Amino acid sequence: MRSRLIGPLVAIAALLALPGAAVATTQTSHLGNVAATFTFQGKFPTFSHLHLTISNAGQVLYDAPVSSRLCPNPCTPGDPFAHGQSARVLDLESNGQPDVVLGLYTGGAHCCFVDQVYSLDPGTMTYVSKEQYFGDAGAAIKDLHHDGHLEFVSTNDAFYYAFGSFADSGAPIQIWAFSAGRFADITRKFPQLIRRDAARWWRLFTHNYSAGEGLIAPWAADEYLLGHSQQVKRTLARQLKLGHLHSDLSPQVPSGRKFVAALQRFLHKQGYV
Repeated sequence: MRSRLIGPLVAIAALLALPGAAVATTQTSHLGNVAATFTFQGKFPTFSHLHLTISNAGQVLYDAPVSSRLCPNPCTPGDPFAHGQSARVLDLESNGQPDVVLGLYTGGAHCCFVDQVYSLDPGTMTYVSKEQYFGDAGAAIKDLHHDGHLEFVSTNDAFYYAFGSFADSGAPIQIWAFSAGRFADITRKFPQLIRRDAARWWRLFTHNYSAGEGLIAPWAADEYLLGHSQQVKRTLARQLKLGHLHSDLSPQVPSGRKFVAALQRFLHKQGYV
């Protein structure tokens, strides 16, 4: 291992000796026959020359610069401080054909993470990408069912600022699977996690009535996913009667009865109702 590092270390030392030279960072990952190499230059907050190479059984099948339509400016590595591993080779579908997951960061306040998945297209023998926006929370990749299939565990970023400031907003759990070249929302398959998430938002709401609209909204979303629509309506009616439906962004954000109506429309638009 030491001998393999001598070349790169000498090259980096030479670049550092040059005034203004940009040092390239290389991240590698492999699983089975698939290997990914992700390179970029710069340091937080300015990165450039993002590039991804994917090989399969020793043959390079993908070699191109990295870009995303979701980044308003050139993307940066998924860990904006470049401490973590942005490129990972994972068998997302447990089918013996590993995919490459590349984490990107859009930059900006409270923002934002994008995951690109590169999967092999047997017809063209190259890798094609699909990307998913995971907002401020990003996504943790876990095997929730312990069956070899990996899920992207995140939150619904649309809830931030919908009914309160960022500090007084909550976002309900959202779980995605990647299969057959696309992302699919499979949150409803995990009722236990949804119940746990709902309990957390309810606890936070009851400790912050003065600006709780942004916290009861994700609770309502979770409960709708569990099929508890009548419970949501009764609870909102009770909280309205108690005078607990307020926002720290009032009057820009509706409070009281107007909030209940606005929340219903919002949840319908987001697919919860």
